[in-house]
Amino acid sequence: MYALNSTPVTEVGGREHVVKVIGGGAEFDVDSGGKILLRIRFTAEADGVRRDYEITYGRYEKNEGRGFAYACANAPGGRSVDAERFSAVVKALTGRAPKVCQKSGGKINDKV
Repeated sequence: MYALNSTPVTEVGGREHVVKVIGGGAEFDVDSGGKILLRIRFTAEADGVRRDYEITYGRYEKNEGRGFAYACANAPGGRSVDAERFSAVVKALTGRAPKVCQKSGGKINDKV
């Protein structure tokens, strides 16, 4: 697991990434349909690029919990590089790399 303010090296996609989580928090929210969501927001630095991330978790089909996040197209290196950095951050935090499904609009389907 990840210790806050440590700097682990995480391997994702055959490449090593240096990850540092700086801080963050979580809060509950309600979407327009009344569904309760958990939003986790944090700041992390991966490969020298600092960025604010957000993962939104909710209950969906058959009460399955799922998390969603978006890769940023204007991040250094573009959307696909940002998605790889985000995956490295998730793996550093949880010990497991997320399953990434890149869709139009940059959505990453995170099923950790």
